[in-house]
Amino acid sequence: MTLELTNKFKEHWAGTPSFDELMALDGDMYRQVARRKTFKFSLNGHEYFAKLHKGVGWSEMIKNWLLLRKPVLGAVNEYEAIKALTKLGVKTMTLAAYGQRGSNPAELESFVITESLEPAISLEDLSLTWDKQPPKIGLKRALIKRVASISAQLHRNGINHRDLYLCHFLLKQDELATLSNVDDVQLYLIDLHRVQIRAQVPRRWQLKDLAALYFSSLELGLSQRDLFRFIRAYGGCDLRTELAANKRFWLEVERKALILKSKPVKD
Repeated sequence: MTLELTNKFKEHWAGTPSFDELMALDGDMYRQVARRKTFKFSLNGHEYFAKLHKGVGWSEMIKNWLLLRKPVLGAVNEYEAIKALTKLGVKTMTLAAYGQRGSNPAELESFVITESLEPAISLEDLSLTWDKQPPKIGLKRALIKRVASISAQLHRNGINHRDLYLCHFLLKQDELATLSNVDDVQLYLIDLHRVQIRAQVPRRWQLKDLAALYFSSLELGLSQRDLFRFIRAYGGCDLRTELAANKRFWLEVERKALILKSKPVKD
């Protein structure tokens, strides 16, 4: 069994909780599926988010094996992703507790608890009215540059998100309200449970991340210059050099984003 707790969390708990006590936690539910739930709870006035996993089950294991996929076995994936992003200096959630128990890979019990980022707003919600009410140009450009630099930093360090949509970039509302220089705007990347970490990101997964980003920004009224600004910031060089080297790749990003847009919305 693995059990890690920060001193701050133990202080807020007023002691050292057991694995069973942490697996029995409950709160304001954000998402619940058969063997996993995500919720917010409070300890002595301090808010936390928890993801509790009760194993993926053998049917899910077999399905992934048949599709030649590595299944996400529990909270360890998110735990390792948070540590990796933190080491890189990419803003994300702050770990408070992590635990795993069991030897059967299909029935592992695990959890990850993080400090709440709320009150916060997702970049998706912040940009909902951009097509009709354009934001201040400086803030828009700073956010485009920040999203591009975070994406590039992940990919250059062997990390791909697999769900890299605008809804998974958060801005703390207090930081946004007191922002004096738009270039200092901070984004926090969340929902890391499907993150993959390798020595190098395969091209297809790099493409998938960027297509997801482009897809989630299609209705924002971004200009061609905005898109070029993203490409330049992601590539880390002038636009002419980046497109000379990777024009076909960026056209493929656009193609895959449009395919995503054409798919019917699931209820």
